[in-house]
Amino acid sequence: MEIEDLKEQMDRLVDESLLNRVNEKDFSIERIFNYPLLKAAEASDPLFDKLKDSTVIGEHHLAPSEWLNGAKSVVSYFLPFSREIREANRVEEWPAKEWLYGRIEGEEFNKLLRQALVDSVEEAGGKAVAPSLDSRFKRTDLRSNWSERHAAYIAGLGTFSLSKSLITENGCAGRYGSIVTDLLIKSSSRPYSGIEEYCNRCGQCIERCPAGAITGEGKDVQICSDYLSNVIIPRYRPRHGCGKCQTAVACEKVIP
Repeated sequence: MEIEDLKEQMDRLVDESLLNRVNEKDFSIERIFNYPLLKAAEASDPLFDKLKDSTVIGEHHLAPSEWLNGAKSVVSYFLPFSREIREANRVEEWPAKEWLYGRIEGEEFNKLLRQALVDSVEEAGGKAVAPSLDSRFKRTDLRSNWSERHAAYIAGLGTFSLSKSLITENGCAGRYGSIVTDLLIKSSSRPYSGIEEYCNRCGQCIERCPAGAITGEGKDVQICSDYLSNVIIPRYRPRHGCGKCQTAVACEKVIP
């Protein structure tokens, strides 16, 4: 299977799926996501084993082969939010309505894409698992047993920032997804060696964080989580999200 075949299918869903737009009586978003970036990594890449280190994620993080016997490849993608959503969240003091819909309704479209990739692999005679959709997926102490962002880093999609967002060639405002498959898909290049190579530490994410969770040393995920739980969710339930750090303009301009 060629990764270009999967990319073509995903692009078509971005254009055609009703889940990639919002059309309510008094509010609409023409397009939640733009076309995805898509790359592949070998399931045996030693970086997946490093994720079990307690300084990265922890022993509970499952390797590709633990999700799927005979795993050969991990396909990872980044779904960038549309300009409409990104720009709305730059000017609002609170999370923009567009961002909240993108975060919640947009994730339904993201689930559709994950399942579409699984179905494509199975139609090609292979097996696949989307860890984030699997019944075994869980979180322990704010860390899940499958990290979409770390899978994206290993596949070559981008590097981390002070805010722990992943900076890709299309910025870091968006959502991630991945599948593990027993089909061999040619691995993509990983054009970096440092985990924060694309972050220039300009400090924009520090200034934009309403919770004060980000410093020059990095991000305190507990402070971020508490802000979402105690401030954002009560205010915007049933939706939630913030994304102020992810919509820093600097994160869209640092990649060579």
